[in-house]
Parts: sequence; structure tokens; C-alpha cells
Amino acid sequence: MNADAIIIGAGACGLMCAVQAGYLGKRVIVLEKNEKPGAKILISGGGRCNYTNQFASAEQFISANPHFVKSAFTQWTVDDTISFFETYGIDGKEKTLGQLFPDHKNAKDVVQVFTAICEDFGQEIRCSADVKEIEILPDGFRVNYERNGKTVTLSAAKLVIATGGLPIPKMGATDFALRFARKHNLKIVETAPALVPLTITGKDEEWFAQLSGNAVFCEVSNDEISFEENILFTHWGLSGPAILQISSFWRRGETVNLNLLPRQNIVSLLDVERKTNGKTLVSTLLNRIYTRKFTDALGKFLPLNKPVAALTKGEIDLIEQTIHHFKVKPAGDKGYDKAEVMRGGIDTNEISSKTLECKKIPNLFFGGECLDVTGWLGGYNFQWAWASGFVIAQNI
Repeated sequence: MNADAIIIGAGACGLMCAVQAGYLGKRVIVLEKNEKPGAKILISGGGRCNYTNQFASAEQFISANPHFVKSAFTQWTVDDTISFFETYGIDGKEKTLGQLFPDHKNAKDVVQVFTAICEDFGQEIRCSADVKEIEILPDGFRVNYERNGKTVTLSAAKLVIATGGLPIPKMGATDFALRFARKHNLKIVETAPALVPLTITGKDEEWFAQLSGNAVFCEVSNDEISFEENILFTHWGLSGPAILQISSFWRRGETVNLNLLPRQNIVSLLDVERKTNGKTLVSTLLNRIYTRKFTDALGKFLPLNKPVAALTKGEIDLIEQTIHHFKVKPAGDKGYDKAEVMRGGIDTNEISSKTLECKKIPNLFFGGECLDVTGWLGGYNFQWAWASGFVIAQNI
């Protein structure tokens, strides 16, 4: 045997697993298809890396089994993540809603933490290693991979698959884990892009496109859930944090509700204005809230040039409906090229929640995004990656 375990994938989960295995005196070899480790870490948060969330719990994760992550999050907590990075000189700074970013550091520093520890422990990270075949042996696994035009064979008693999901193919994302799972008759929960911008086509396309670059603080909701954050208008539809959040819960054909003024009541504002200065135009009032460009665009629906005192009940109702119940029916999403994560994946019923070992194939472990565990936007998916990597390391 070449090592105690072979880890396929040097992303967040695979790197944490290698480091934690090193603490326990276990030797691993990490195989990474890309030329460098941590590809998605490096681009996360615009290169700044939102590496966890102070409020992370099972509540912020989508899975056919919502209880699955609880064991891992008990074994490796948010405090553990914070302490781990602080030990290596990365202090967290909260941006909003519990999101922690490295203070005065960036994503490169996060990856450097892992590569430096791996070097200290003698854990090998072999990049440009394209795994072609996995053989299940009576006493372990044989992995064949290609590197620099040569085929290399490795053997180990334990195998970890932490190859991520389908998003951002240009960063090397593949369906490796899903193909392996299907080949060995493991169930797959239907996959789809998540944390992804939504597209608008048809008669409304031009209206959204003209607002490209405008951001509005909104409450975005469907029948299942709501999020309060910014939305961003684009030339092809909608993006921004609130849209990315709702996208994980959106299904094609569904309508999304935009409350364009979530913390105030437009009818109350109109009433106050009518009492103090009834000559104020609707456009003037809205310009206090929104950009002029956005207010002008609302003119397609609203009587902007009418004094508030002259508004009829029907017009007030129309303003209330437009501002607080703006309906959008997306045509689709921007796909895996623009998605931050994948929804669905290997069915968690195939995996032990305590060890992340595959129930049907002993000594095989899955972690990170390839499993049916999808976090909200804001550092949650990294927390799952760190936790799953830690748990696997205890058991390989």
C-alpha cells in the first residue's frame, strides 16, 4: 500500500481531510486534476474567501435528509473552523449576516494554510492527476491516474472521493463522483445548479435589461422561503445575493415574489406625504427610495407624474401591489457555468452520517459538494466542506 488513504480532489474537503489525517499520524496522497490545489477556494468571494458563517447549522442546508449534517457539525463546529484558521494567522472579519472573511488576508492565504501543513506532515498533493479508474480490492483500492502523459497506479486501504459538484466546469469541475456512484448502484438525488442567477426572457426581457447594473434591497420569496438581501438587475435577468439564495429553492415554472421595500410600507409613506405635502409627485417620493433609473422604469406600471393627494384608491392599490408584490417568472437559470454550488448529489442514505463512509462499499468515503448537501450563500458550504473533511479524517 502506498498510503493509509488516497484522497481524490484537493478542494476544501479534500485539503481539510489531508491536514486532519496528518494530525492523527496518517499518511495520505491527494490527487488533483487541476494544476493547483484549491481552485474553487481561490475564486470564492471574489478571491477573498467567505470561509464560514457564524450562524451555520443544519437549518441552512438543503437535503433530502435535513438531519444528515448534524453529526458532522457536532464533531466539527464553526468555533473549530474559526480556531483552526486563527492558529495559522487568519482572523475572521464579519461582513454581513454572519459571513466571515479573512481579515487582511485572502483566498490564497487560505489555500496556503493547507498546503503548508500538508508539506509539514509529508502529505503529498499530486496535481495534474487525472483519475481514470478505481478498482475495489479485497483489502482496499487501486487507483489509476494519468499525469504528464504517464499512467500511475496507487493502492491504499481507504479511499476518499471529494471531487466536488458540477458548477464552474472551466475550473475543472466534473461529474466524477456521480459517475462512480452510478456505476456502483448508489442512489443519486436529482442534481441542478444552485446559488445561480435567474434568467428572464420574452416580453419582460427588455424591461429587466434596461436596469442592468441597478441593485435594490429586497425580500425575495416563494411559497417555501424568503430572503432579505440585495438583488442585482442584469442584461439577462436577475442576480445578487437574494436571487442566488432563492434559486436553490426555485423550480422551473414557478413565480418569485419581490418585495421592493421590505422594511417600510409604501401605503403609509404615501399617506404621510399626502398629509404633509400632497403636491409631491409619486416619482419624487420613489426617488427618495430608489435610483432615478429604477423609478423611471417603474413608470411602466405606476402613475409617476401624479401628485400623491390625487391618487385614487385603485392607483394606491396598484402602487402597493407593484412595490410589495412584484411578480417575476424566471425562464431558467444561468447553468453550472455561473452556479456557485450543485443542488442534489449522492443520496445521503447511502452514507453513514457519523463517519461519511459508504454503507455499500466499506472504507470508501464521500465528502463535500458531491453529496446531497447544499448550503445557503454566505460561507455555509465551506463549513460543510471543512466539517466533512474532518469527520472523514477521523475514520480513514
